[in-house]
Amino acid sequence: MRISVPPVEPRASSFLRFQIVEADITPPIGIYARNWAASERDIASGLHKPLIMSCLLTESYDGKTGVIIAADLGWWKNNNDELNLRTSILQECGLSEEQVLFCLSHTHAGPGICTNDKDQAGGDLIIPYLEFLKDIAIRSIKKAKENLIDGSLSWEYGCCDLAAKRDLNLDGEFLIGYDPAARADNTLLVGKLSDSNGRLKAVICNYACHPTTFAHENTLISPDYVGAMRELIFSQLNVACLFLQGASGDLAPKKQYVRDPEIVDANGRKLGYAILSSLENASPFNRQWTFDSALQSGAPLAVFAEKAILPSSLFRQVRFEVNVPYKQLRSAEDIEREFKACHDRVMKDRLWRELNTRRSVGDQSHASLPVWIWQYGAAFIVAQSNEVYSVCQETIRSHFKGRFIAFVNIANGYLGYLPPEDLYGKDIYAVWQTPFGKGSLELLTTAIISKIDELISFDKREKHTAR
Repeated sequence: MRISVPPVEPRASSFLRFQIVEADITPPIGIYARNWAASERDIASGLHKPLIMSCLLTESYDGKTGVIIAADLGWWKNNNDELNLRTSILQECGLSEEQVLFCLSHTHAGPGICTNDKDQAGGDLIIPYLEFLKDIAIRSIKKAKENLIDGSLSWEYGCCDLAAKRDLNLDGEFLIGYDPAARADNTLLVGKLSDSNGRLKAVICNYACHPTTFAHENTLISPDYVGAMRELIFSQLNVACLFLQGASGDLAPKKQYVRDPEIVDANGRKLGYAILSSLENASPFNRQWTFDSALQSGAPLAVFAEKAILPSSLFRQVRFEVNVPYKQLRSAEDIEREFKACHDRVMKDRLWRELNTRRSVGDQSHASLPVWIWQYGAAFIVAQSNEVYSVCQETIRSHFKGRFIAFVNIANGYLGYLPPEDLYGKDIYAVWQTPFGKGSLELLTTAIISKIDELISFDKREKHTAR
């Protein structure tokens, strides 16, 4: 009996040159650091763990350069601050817009990075700190460029149950917290950067979970759970770990909103051990678990084995925009008038955030959401600037089974949430916070799938033509 050979999986490994540089970006104690409206303090009193900026530079053998900067920072209240920072980096390093991803971990225990907060307590340190971030990023890129090594990038899917659904319907009132009845996306994607001899040099972690373990009672600067995760990886593997926040708009730790650092660190170790677990049965350097033969036993068996593969040398970068509607928003003048008349500390903070968002929108009726897609062989990094709900990454990964999809929130800017359309009309935080209209998430998801389909089709046409 003739046995058909199963289709070969896409190659999970890419040839490239790379280097990763880590730098301490811990701000001065005394900087404005009020991330929670309910917080009673505006300034952090100390440090939990250092904040880190990881800079990964990759270069294909035909000369294409890509820079991923992953920083332990929260989010951009004012998009001009991000744009000014990134533009300076591009100009100083001679890079184009599609070549750089500036990604934030989304820690809620970091320093203020909004120049509009310069008049707050400790706000005078914000502008110098942004200048410091720019200088660190530029130095890291140049250092990485000068020390590139030959190697490969490969990927493994794993899982971690740190993240839980956080939209809790409590007797008709929506709260942001742990919903034990809902299933959360537990997908973990781990990237392995190895040198030409197969020695592991760095790890990439792409996981979706709000870093909101520390909350309103916390008074420490902290990377949240990312810090303990990174420390565990270094202690076990002696390599750096670059963290990319996934589509976590509706995901957060089960245990959160605490002031106990041990709970924060336990969350981080949980993710760290999941990364180590995923690496335990990863295929060796430039090999892949592949169908080998059929064996008749008590049952007909499909026997797989590690087989040598030729890694892909493909590296492609695409930037495109997705047009989505804005909601009908209040005018900036109305919000500012209410802000000035408000004396409630919590509500005043909400209005200040709304005002910053409204000023960013301006008079436009639609937004052009930029999306970056980087293709490393069979793997795709999809990066965009907003807080996308996890259904987006789940839908994309389901559509491209066998491919490796890293989805990144809060890359190259920030404006608001992108919740699914069935939540609109409900009194839920992500819906009333976002400036984007109903259906925006679905438009973004469809456009990303279409673009990746286009890239894959192009690859197939190229291979057919080459024959």
